[in-house]
Amino acid sequence: MIPPLMTPAAPWFADTLLAWFAVHGRHGLPWQRDPTPYRVWVSEVMLQQTQVATVIPYFERFLARFPSVEALAAAPLDEVLHLWTGLGYYARARNLKRCAEVLVGAHGGVFPDSLEAVEALPGIGRSTAGAILALSRKQRHPILDGNVKRVLARVFGIAGDPGSPPVLARFWARARALTPLQEVDAYTQAIMDLGATVCTRSRPACTLCPMTSRCVAAREGRQAELPARRHRRTRGRREAFLLVAEQRRGSGARLVYLERRPERGIWGGLWAPPQFEQREALLEWCRRELAVAPGAELLVQALAPIDHAFTHFDLHLKPLRVLCEGRASAADGIAMPSAAGGSSAAGGVGGVCVADGVGEAGGLGEAGGVGEAGGLGGACAAGGVGEAGGLGGACAAGDLTEARGRSLWYSLAAPPRVGLPQPIRALFDRLAKDSGPADSGEGRRPGAEIA
Repeated sequence: MIPPLMTPAAPWFADTLLAWFAVHGRHGLPWQRDPTPYRVWVSEVMLQQTQVATVIPYFERFLARFPSVEALAAAPLDEVLHLWTGLGYYARARNLKRCAEVLVGAHGGVFPDSLEAVEALPGIGRSTAGAILALSRKQRHPILDGNVKRVLARVFGIAGDPGSPPVLARFWARARALTPLQEVDAYTQAIMDLGATVCTRSRPACTLCPMTSRCVAAREGRQAELPARRHRRTRGRREAFLLVAEQRRGSGARLVYLERRPERGIWGGLWAPPQFEQREALLEWCRRELAVAPGAELLVQALAPIDHAFTHFDLHLKPLRVLCEGRASAADGIAMPSAAGGSSAAGGVGGVCVADGVGEAGGLGEAGGVGEAGGLGGACAAGGVGEAGGLGGACAAGDLTEARGRSLWYSLAAPPRVGLPQPIRALFDRLAKDSGPADSGEGRRPGAEIA
């Protein structure tokens, strides 16, 4: 039960903060223009763990494609993830999509008016719910993101682990007590701005801060101590081989094999090349699943390693590019951006289609083998596959129909609108500029070998 908001305590804090914000605050951010609940919500979710300068271009592209909650609810998840690529923390994008569907289905596309109802929506916590209602509807609700915690901890000397329940309760009580009765939207933006631009994590600009004369941390020299650091686990390290299986088609198209990652776990719901613990397991999978003619060669080239930091561990990937000679068979669907006009026949690449797609039994199984039936299911006609197959049906120009399968062949020259992890997209950008290992004779590139 959230305690009711009482008359604000320490009115000097809000008065001082609002006076500073009027002169030094940020007033021209894209989501501040026409601050509807939808626009504020999208911006608040994007700004979680991400700086404003990074978010601005993503926000503008996202709103251009999904100008309303109805547009977001109706969009394929793959396109939502595609526009999110590079922002990280991809669960935020999946929750945006789920929340939009709930808003349309249960609330007629309109954000609820109560804090409790907004907080009950998928992916929206207490602070985000308060920010949405304060910034868009000027309702009096406190917020408590990382910037606000830092300001409150330093100004009022709130010590202890900010994530522990007793300390968190003190933060919320202080945030509630300080929230003013008037100008709630300006106050909410102001306290976030102060933490983001002046009371920063390292090297805070105390000489520019309007709170310096009353700030406990500034008076006692405890800026580095407050807020206290959370207890962090020892960072782990994981290593894996990354299969970059590349196939050449008669048209000259260069295709790379991708699988959709599980919803839970790193890069959840995104498309990425398969990973293997051992090099030998990777090559054996290629021989078995990317089945070419018996005795055919696999040309292998080691690519530059990829290092990527997650919240609690570091990932070291060793990409191996494998050139598949002939026509590979594993989950053989091609995802290409559509031409204006929609669908294409099976085997072509006009609209988004899956050529020679797999049927219900054709997807890859959890253990890396083929699906339950052990092989390819029935091939589809007219550019799509069955319910459990792959990418289905036709689509409008530039769009991608929801990818229902677990694998696809990704065109480097004409990338489909699917979500990729940022390191994988950067890898593909490099590959697209490179002709790849030669497939025969003296033209073979250095570092390529036969396997």
